[in-house]
Amino acid sequence: MNPYATSIMTFSLILGTTITISSNHWVLAWTGLEINTLAIIPLIAKSHHPRAVEAATKYFLTQAAASALVLFSSMTNAWVTGQWDITQMNHPTSCLLLTAAIAIKLGLVPFHFWFPEVLQGSPLMTALLLSTLMKFPPLTLLLLTSKSLDPALLTAMALASTALGGWMGLNQTQTRKILAFSSISHLGWIAIILVYSPKLALLTFYLYTIMTSAVFLALNKIKALNLSMIMTSWTKTPVLNATLMLVLLSLAGLPPLTGFMPKWLIIQELTKQEMTPAAMAIAMLSLLSLFFYLRLAYHSTITLPPNSSNHMKQWYTSKTPSTPTAVLASLSILLLPLSPMMHAIV
Repeated sequence: MNPYATSIMTFSLILGTTITISSNHWVLAWTGLEINTLAIIPLIAKSHHPRAVEAATKYFLTQAAASALVLFSSMTNAWVTGQWDITQMNHPTSCLLLTAAIAIKLGLVPFHFWFPEVLQGSPLMTALLLSTLMKFPPLTLLLLTSKSLDPALLTAMALASTALGGWMGLNQTQTRKILAFSSISHLGWIAIILVYSPKLALLTFYLYTIMTSAVFLALNKIKALNLSMIMTSWTKTPVLNATLMLVLLSLAGLPPLTGFMPKWLIIQELTKQEMTPAAMAIAMLSLLSLFFYLRLAYHSTITLPPNSSNHMKQWYTSKTPSTPTAVLASLSILLLPLSPMMHAIV
């Protein structure tokens, strides 16, 4: 893609995100979401592969439907209450429509079907943007309206997302699809705590973004699109593969790594809110996703490539180390001791 076009798309993504997260008026927030959608589509379809064009089309149709629902819910609320302020979402029907619209934009169950397919058809760096940056504006709208949302509905969607994200990721061999179902599962953790502690939901999203970015950057460095390619990359970049294993275990939420922090704090908060059954259910369902994280970690370090591999072996060359990957991987592994301070700041 032309560098000028890429810079325009990047600027539009930053602009759209900034407009949405800083606006108080529904029309401005909707405008930011539309700018974001239009900016990411060329990045999805830039390879001109039929799979990429299909992914871009699916993304456009689902996001257009979600944006229309956002506009419809805000108009309904303004019609009844006379308020266009985002925080004044008081009409029950408008709240229900908004929850559905944001669930479509985020890829929460039962509106998750588009997300794995779009990620599979996108390049790895575009998939990183779709999994992290593109989820921030819709999540901001949910945080701003969290006082008006239905806790029972969000809890049901959260438990379903965690269950389905773990269950559907079990038999995947493509790394992008595995990370798509990982994203759906993590969104379940964010959604279940959103009404009770919006700050904790935001902290969870930040940590999820750091860990997922580290995984995507590592996979992009070793050009691993499926499990067998991860297996053959061990001889090329042993240090990066060992780091990738630790980041994947952190993403799974194992102590003493960073990923354990949000799960620990969410379960603690749910118990304080007398939602012990929900806390037990989501903790048990996260074991499903733990299985495929462990399988990815196993493939990245322990399994040696078989002699009859179909992939062409690449010569080991000393590549320049990537500073962003190193920083994000370090944060993904070492932040657990700072839990009290981070929870207090956020």
